[in-house]
Order: sequence, then C-alpha cells, then structure tokens
Amino acid sequence: MSAISMRQQQILDFLREYHTDRSYMPSIREIQLACGISSTSVVDYNLRLLERDGYIRRDPDISRAIELVGESEADLVEVARIPVLGAIAAGEPIPVPEAGAYAGGDHDSFALPPELTPRDPDNLYALRVKGYSMIDAFVTDGDIVVLRHTRDARNGEMVAAWLPMQEEATLKHFYLEGENVRLMPANPAMEPIIVPADSVQVHGKVVAVMRKVAA
Repeated sequence: MSAISMRQQQILDFLREYHTDRSYMPSIREIQLACGISSTSVVDYNLRLLERDGYIRRDPDISRAIELVGESEADLVEVARIPVLGAIAAGEPIPVPEAGAYAGGDHDSFALPPELTPRDPDNLYALRVKGYSMIDAFVTDGDIVVLRHTRDARNGEMVAAWLPMQEEATLKHFYLEGENVRLMPANPAMEPIIVPADSVQVHGKVVAVMRKVAA
C-alpha cells in the first residue's frame, strides 16, 4: 500500500472509530463534518484515493457501503449482496420473459448496508422499476425495489404481482376484496387492476427502495 496523506489518515481513523461505535459506516456528509473537510466532493476525492491505494473498498451505488481492507473480520463492514433479478412495471403490466417470473440464473447484485438490511437477507431480491404508477409512494422509474420472497400479502402492502394468464408482472398496492384482488397504483392518473383472486400471485413484498442520486 502507498503512503497516504494526513487527511486520508484522519478519514481512515474516523471510519474505524465510527464503525466500532455503530457497526456501520458514516455517510459522506458525516465524514466531512467530523474531519473538518470543506466539501463532500473533497471527501469523495480522498475516498477514491484510499480505494485506489487499497485501503478501502466501496460500492459506488450505495451510501455507507465502505469496507476497510486488511482489518480483522470483526471490524469489516458487513453488507448483504442483493440479486437484481430483472425489471418490474410501475405502470401498465409488462411481460416477463419466463413464466413464473424471477427465478434462477446469474444476475447483477448490489450491496445493501447493514442499517438498511432487514432480517434474513438471503430471502431478499431486487427488481428495477419501470414506470410511474407508484410515484405517490415515492417509487419512480429507475429505482430499485428490494423485496422479501413471500406468497402472502396484507391489504395495503406494496407487492410484486404476477398475472399468469397475461404472463405479466406489476408493482402495486395489494387489496383482497372478497373474491377479487385490487392492484392499486399510487398515481391518481392511473386505474387499478381488478382480477379474480385466483388469477394473481404475490411474488414478494417491498421492504426497501433504493435510488441512485447523481453527483
């Protein structure tokens, strides 16, 4: 490893101390304030140098996903790797290539920081959102929704619903109403989907929403 500047050593020391106290890593803003750095861009610059020189590893898409390289196992940031299994419509239902939807195969994944990771992370998967029907629930086009595998849902929960007759999937709020299921968008400009209860399958319920914010 290359020698580092006093500023970079200050950041490393803060990362160790913060993680020891809280078991997860600080945000860029927290590093800036704690180390008296002029801007978050300067923090990011120094983190990139630390990563280049092998002192840390980062996931660029997820905040706080920093790992101290060479630290003992107890000191490492633990992040869950969540597989991204495809896309789902937040709008009109879209066809899914394989009937049965999101199973199997090699997929991209991303790191979910420990403070955002629900229990049983092995039971989680993620889908990229297409469309705007859930925008009033703060889910928009391009977001990644993290879901827990389940076949059951309570009224009002946001679910990945599979419509086998149409071979389509959609992201909506779930409501069981007698013999029907209402799949409700969170956008007043869009109509609900109402289908017989035996013609819709729940493939997971949303537990987190991830959004990449441009620098």
